[in-house]
Amino acid sequence: MSAPNATPALGTDSEFESESESESASRQYVFAAGTYRLLAATIGTIGLLGFCNNALVLLLYYRFKRLRTPTNLLLVNISVSDLLVSVVGVHFTFVSCIRGGWTWNSATCVWDGFSNSLFGIVSIMTLCALAYERYILVVHAKVVDFPWVWRAITHIWLYSLAWTGAPLLGWNRYKLEIHQLGCSLDWASKDPNDASFILFFFLACFFVPVGIMAYCYGNILYTVRMLRSIQDLQTVQVIKILRYEKKVAAMFLLMISCFLICWTPYAVVSMLEAFCKKKVITPSVSIIPSFFAKSSTAYNPLIYAFMSRKFRRCLLQLLCSRLARLQQSIKQQPLSRVDRPIRPIVVSQRGSDRPKKRVTFSSSSIVFIITSNESHQLDMTSRESTPEVNVIQVRPL
Repeated sequence: MSAPNATPALGTDSEFESESESESASRQYVFAAGTYRLLAATIGTIGLLGFCNNALVLLLYYRFKRLRTPTNLLLVNISVSDLLVSVVGVHFTFVSCIRGGWTWNSATCVWDGFSNSLFGIVSIMTLCALAYERYILVVHAKVVDFPWVWRAITHIWLYSLAWTGAPLLGWNRYKLEIHQLGCSLDWASKDPNDASFILFFFLACFFVPVGIMAYCYGNILYTVRMLRSIQDLQTVQVIKILRYEKKVAAMFLLMISCFLICWTPYAVVSMLEAFCKKKVITPSVSIIPSFFAKSSTAYNPLIYAFMSRKFRRCLLQLLCSRLARLQQSIKQQPLSRVDRPIRPIVVSQRGSDRPKKRVTFSSSSIVFIITSNESHQLDMTSRESTPEVNVIQVRPL
């Protein structure tokens, strides 16, 4: 067991490459060739769905002003982190699955582990902020505004950078995981310096946020139930508000539950690798929770679409807008001039000597004919005018 500062965190590029060359023979037999193809298809699908779904959420937030609320800004922060995972965090693993093992250098390994950890912590801390925002709104009847949300987002990213930047400064390190398809923290190190970071990392970035979310949603559900049981408050407006708040709380609770379902197996496997004296984690056991955790980037937009009426309506409006614009452009096109008869509308004036009025609609203009003879026929091709006919032609703009 060496001292934490005796060797560099990950070694030089030449050491890493020589280590990769020495392990290349064993690495190609970690999984079968068919398994690598299946893993590549799985992680590629996760990355594609995560990119498309979260990009759609950002597009909806940009296009529709009614979605620009403080609460939805927190949802956008989650979508940004999930989108970055889909672009950055999935790329190296996908290529490694195609090549049958990790073929990148040490700097790429550090970046892969750093980015996945950073965006994962941003997601769970944003879910924690959402739970707290619902808590102070429902329980304490305080409404948050955009400055509060922007401060919360800033603190979330700084907090995440602090924990993911610590391994870059020597408190633990980023290294190749046991399945050799991605990089993460050095869970298996038994060095006291590394083990202390793993312990505090789990407490600060997993157990504490989960405890805060459980406390907030427990109080929210209790408050809603108590308010609904008070007969004096049973007005139509209060019932609608309580129903809305309960539905929003249920949506966020589902998001948190799905996030924990995806990330808890990875946390359990990492803790077993970190704190068990015997090596009980195999590559086959570690790869499934790792991919399952990355799949959390694809489902949040689906929850918005199914449970949020505003997001659902805006999505339908966005999808149908192209068809609506096409129909509108067809309606606005001028009618063709060929073989379209002129339809006169005659307004007769009984009991008066005032001249008759005839309104004629043609393909390119509206022609008003004022004549004293009702049987007079309009000749559009003739340029001659009679003293009994006054023609006023109005062309469209």
